[in-house]
Formats: sequence, structure tokens, C-alpha cells
Amino acid sequence: MKIGVNVPNFGPGTDPGVLRAWAQTVEGLGFDLLMVSDHVVITPDVAGQYPAPFYEPFTTLSWLAGVTTRVRLGTTVLVVPYRHPLLVARMAANLDALSGGRLVLGAGAGWAKQEFAALDVPFERRGKLTTEYLRAIRAAWADHDDYRAGSIPLWLGGRSDAALRRAVELGDAWHPLRMTMAEFEETLARLKSLAGDRPVPSFAPRILLRVTGEPVTGPDRRAGEGTLDQVLDDLARLRALGADTVVLDPFDADPAETLHPEVAWRDLAAVAASWKENR
Repeated sequence: MKIGVNVPNFGPGTDPGVLRAWAQTVEGLGFDLLMVSDHVVITPDVAGQYPAPFYEPFTTLSWLAGVTTRVRLGTTVLVVPYRHPLLVARMAANLDALSGGRLVLGAGAGWAKQEFAALDVPFERRGKLTTEYLRAIRAAWADHDDYRAGSIPLWLGGRSDAALRRAVELGDAWHPLRMTMAEFEETLARLKSLAGDRPVPSFAPRILLRVTGEPVTGPDRRAGEGTLDQVLDDLARLRALGADTVVLDPFDADPAETLHPEVAWRDLAAVAASWKENR
């Protein structure tokens, strides 16, 4: 099982130097994948969780590709309805080629209603637009030499039945975000049921990384939250559920965390060392 890291590409502590340091730390610790988030317009609903500066994912990953050599690069997740599908197909194909085939395109339907309005994209049609655009992206990669993308993995998020059906139809992996272990287990079973006779996409969850001194208990404990032993146990349980990749997300809601990335780097180093030793 591969382990990735969701790097904050937003917030008061984020600048080009910090992003470079993040990328080199993630690669240096031996992680397999570096991912960043997506927003285009920092409307009030976005700023409440992910304040400016917010570095756009394609340009950010293109730059980070030049300061890394091995680690894969991805989006978690690109909001599909925000951009014309042929533009996404071209940018993804170019980034994959320029990085030596390292791109993973994580994608979803989005949630920020004010941002949709600012971009003049109908919020109520976001699910249908996401499916339509993903089909167009796949077709562009398959049918046009200018958009030829090799084998970019397409990871699709969401937990509704519609999102799970989309993952079965169009995804190489199902990429759910920050659930409890019970929620992962229940929704993974639902994914398999909805797939029926069709192939089930790979399982590539993103989980919180919040290492605590004392155990975190209770049914609401999110995967990746608790002592180092609890985090490692969650990783082992996700591997047993069939996870191909797990993405660790060290950002836990407070933008001030971006001012002190060394805290996250310490926790990532502890997980990397212990996971390598135990596996």
C-alpha cells in the first residue's frame, strides 16, 4: 500500500518557499504521492475554511514537479465543473508529460455554492456536469493525439449513491475524504453493491493525520486521529480493506496551522518511520 500526503496550498503561512519545503520534505521522507486542493475564487464560504493565498493546483503542481524527481503529484480534489473539460484534459496531459508520468487526477463535484455563483456555474447541476465533463475528458485523452495522456489515474470522490456510480463508471479509484473507519467500511460495501457485475474501482482514501498524546475514543473518531499507534492501526485496517493508496491530510481546520508546518512534518516523519519499520 502506498502512502501520500495532502499538502496545504493555501493559508497565511503558505508561500512558494514553504510549498517547496513541503514537497522536498514529503519526497525526502519517502512518501509516494503529494496532493493539493482546488479552489478558483476565494469566496466567503471558501475563505472560512481555506483562506488566501490559495495556489491554483495545476500551476502549483507544475512548479513542484520541477523541484522533485520521484514523488507522484495529484489533486485532491479538482472541482470538475469549474473548468472546460478540454482545458482540463490538455492541462492534465501536459503536466503528466512534463513530470515524467507522475500525475494522479483526483476529481469531484464541489461544494462551495458562492464560488459556483462567482464562476457562473449552476450549483444545482454540479453532479450532472461532473459526469458529463469527466466523460469528455476521458474521450479527449483516448481520441485526440494533442490530448493524449498515457495512463493518468482518475480518482473520484464523493459518498452519495450518484458519486459512487460515477466512480464505478469513470474512475480508476474511489477517493473518499476524511471519514471514520465505520463510514469507510459501510460506504465501501455500498460501492461494491452498486457496482454489481462491473469492476469495482480501487480504494484510495484520504484520512486526517492528527497525532495526539492520549488515545482518541468514541464512534466519531476519524481515521488517522489519535496516538501514533492508533494511526498505524488505521493504516493497517485500510490496507486490509483493500486500499491501494492512503493519503494523509495533516490540516485540521485551523488556518493558523499553515504558519507552523514543522508540526505536520514531525508527525509525518514519525508515521513514515514507524510504517516502514512495521510493514
